[in-house]
Amino acid sequence: MKDISTISPLAHPASSLALPIQLAQQAADAVRELLAEAAAANTTRSYASALRYWAGWHAARYAIELALPVPEAAVLQFVVDHLVRRSAEGELAWELPPAVDQALVAAGLKAKPGPWTLATVRHRVAVLSTAHRLKQLPNPCEQPAIRTVLSRAGRAAVKRGERPHKKTAITLAELEAMLATCDDSLEGLRDCALLCFGFASGGRRRSEIAAADLRDLRRIGPQAYIYRLEHSKTQQGGVTATSTPDKPVLDRAAAALEAWLGAAGITEGAIFRRLWKLRVGPALSPAAVGEIVQRRAKLAGLEGDFGGHSLRSGFVTEASRRGVPLPAIMAMTEHRAVSSVMGYFQSGGAAGNPAARLLDS
Repeated sequence: MKDISTISPLAHPASSLALPIQLAQQAADAVRELLAEAAAANTTRSYASALRYWAGWHAARYAIELALPVPEAAVLQFVVDHLVRRSAEGELAWELPPAVDQALVAAGLKAKPGPWTLATVRHRVAVLSTAHRLKQLPNPCEQPAIRTVLSRAGRAAVKRGERPHKKTAITLAELEAMLATCDDSLEGLRDCALLCFGFASGGRRRSEIAAADLRDLRRIGPQAYIYRLEHSKTQQGGVTATSTPDKPVLDRAAAALEAWLGAAGITEGAIFRRLWKLRVGPALSPAAVGEIVQRRAKLAGLEGDFGGHSLRSGFVTEASRRGVPLPAIMAMTEHRAVSSVMGYFQSGGAAGNPAARLLDS
């Protein structure tokens, strides 16, 4: 195999684009190892997709198969290929050749031509870093040059006015409007129970709602349940982010859940199911949970970019507005890092900050 450092990024463009874009053997081995490390199906798919893209990009860029360890120069090339920057002439630019870009799109490895967001590039680099770490190989992604470029790219993006995209939060006002669209039909009862459960049990992720199972639900009193969160992004491998995975589902949320389970005749298995006319089907997928949230928001006439994560961000925002302490919120959401939840917490409590009313006083 040729030394990659001696190959021009555009060497042999015709042959490189003609190569089948597939996972190299080492990348495939890394995927299998990642399967064991990442219990969450969404994480596994994400890692596999990222490594598949690395293999495709490398083949198209350098006309050779991806092999670990990847040289630091190749990782730097990957970063500048996919990140937009302002050139010396003041125009936005990136380095991925149009022919390579189009080939990756045609292969189904890239959704559309053009640069990526910084978050996407960071994710792809992090996945490659994990693959090196698992195989105990020298890790180019941890080199100072890579870390510095990604850090400076973040600062540059902020200076250009770019901000991370977040789904619109569903706080109590939005939730009430969405619940008002749910009638007494089987679909209405399901959607009402799903929205209430997702919000009241701590702002559950759409994957957690889809994985909710009756075996983990325990009644503790009239209109009161405890749901044991066994399927969580932060509980992979049986490790919990908080002292207990038990999440309360009380009052209105419990009543809505009880009404749905009774009407659907569900006595075991998945709590939230697909509906085929009047027949109850298998468990909802995470994507279907997000679609239900979007549909109910639209029916309620709400404006914004709603999705499955809207329940999670809305729970934290609403709790902050009501003065719920951050540790109590994190005990419900299963956030492990304060930095991950602080954005929602601060936006929810901004208007209630006593320092904001100095003029009135």
